[in-house]
Amino acid sequence: MTLLLILTAYAALMIALGAVVSRRVRASSDFFVAGRGLGAGLIFSTLLAANIGAGSTVGVAGLAYRDGLSAWWWVGAAGIGSMILALTVGPKIWRVAKERNLYTVGDYLETRYNRTVRGVVALLLWAGSLTILAGQLIAVAWILNVVAGVSKPIGCVIAAIVVTTYFALGGLHATARVNVLQLTVKLTGFFVALAYLLKSGNGFDGVSSSLNASLGTEQASSYFGFMRNGGSSAIKYFAILAPSFVVSPGLLQKLFGARDERAVRVGVGANAVALLAYAIVPVLMGIIARSRFPSLSGHELALPTLLTQALPLWLGALLLGAIFSAELSAADAALFMMSTSLSKDLYKAFINPAASEPRLMTVARASAIACGAAGALLAILLPTVITALTIFYTLLTAALLLPLLAGLYSKRVNARAAIVSIAVSVTVTFALELLSKGSGVLGVPSLIIGVLAGAAAMFTAHALEKRTGPVTHR
Repeated sequence: MTLLLILTAYAALMIALGAVVSRRVRASSDFFVAGRGLGAGLIFSTLLAANIGAGSTVGVAGLAYRDGLSAWWWVGAAGIGSMILALTVGPKIWRVAKERNLYTVGDYLETRYNRTVRGVVALLLWAGSLTILAGQLIAVAWILNVVAGVSKPIGCVIAAIVVTTYFALGGLHATARVNVLQLTVKLTGFFVALAYLLKSGNGFDGVSSSLNASLGTEQASSYFGFMRNGGSSAIKYFAILAPSFVVSPGLLQKLFGARDERAVRVGVGANAVALLAYAIVPVLMGIIARSRFPSLSGHELALPTLLTQALPLWLGALLLGAIFSAELSAADAALFMMSTSLSKDLYKAFINPAASEPRLMTVARASAIACGAAGALLAILLPTVITALTIFYTLLTAALLLPLLAGLYSKRVNARAAIVSIAVSVTVTFALELLSKGSGVLGVPSLIIGVLAGAAAMFTAHALEKRTGPVTHR
């Protein structure tokens, strides 16, 4: 009950902060890109807060509980992708967004190609983003279940209400500042809790000795292998996650709010370094949970169980706040992606191009509320956090990687070639996923084969057709 009261007070604080910051939101540019005034510090905090979510907390701890040290690659691949973003795509697309006054990745796709490409990608990513929102809500539900006995459906609804409320009030202005609070709580909570768990368990040597005894020498050797099963997990996680953190609209659109190019490079780069440093934390927590609680009914209960059964009350409360912050900060990033896609990329682009500023703001907020409700419903239906996130990251990379990179780095690819590449990449990827049941083809992840097929289709479509017009943003 004490932990539940602390959690309730913390949720109220985030909503109150969102309400205060909402006073800054007077136009759609404030809601969508925070007036293009975010410095490197706020870019760093809002990206890192979004990137440390359900997958990199409850999800990775669960993977580590089940698979061991190789779970590092889930967050590690995201950190590598973020570094690529800082050095390449991030500054380049920020310049285009600044010059053309773009608010969303959809704005960019229409500027570079046409409205059809914008609409196709917006629909695909909206569907994918719904799964990432659901993943965050599932993680909060697991926490509430362990802490207070709240059922999964009720927990998903509670989480959706909290995040939807503060996001709908202030858009990117609110999330960027609430994320500072969330990031402070989550980093403090995770690092302090890990230090306590290691000390109370006689360090990592004590944990590994316990697992060696319970698992046996051969199984323990595999469990503590960084490249388990010949590196198949590492390859799969890298293929799914690294490209996603380069082209994700939820991240790129936050960069559109940067004050200048330096803020992009420094903010995103610092976020990448922090992700690489943090990557081992949930992994060690999952391994510690395996050593102390070897018979959990579900591997994603590893972190919630540590929180309630292996920590003193004060530290359990701090870790609870950290986990709650992680899931909600990633959830508001998903809401940001979906509400901007629905209001700007679909409503204003196709339904009401003459929409006024107040009307666009109303639609954006209504979209956020509708997406929060839909995300809660999907979260109730999906089984695990990792299931939900894998669907999103796979669809994101298959749909957006080729048209976005080709648009930024080539003057030759036209709209028809972009659409062909999207259709082939998405179709081949998910067909192979179904046929192979997620195992890939001869050890090669389905996503890699799908993207290569899409690239071949793009090249072929371009070779068969002359350019139809100049690239507009060059």
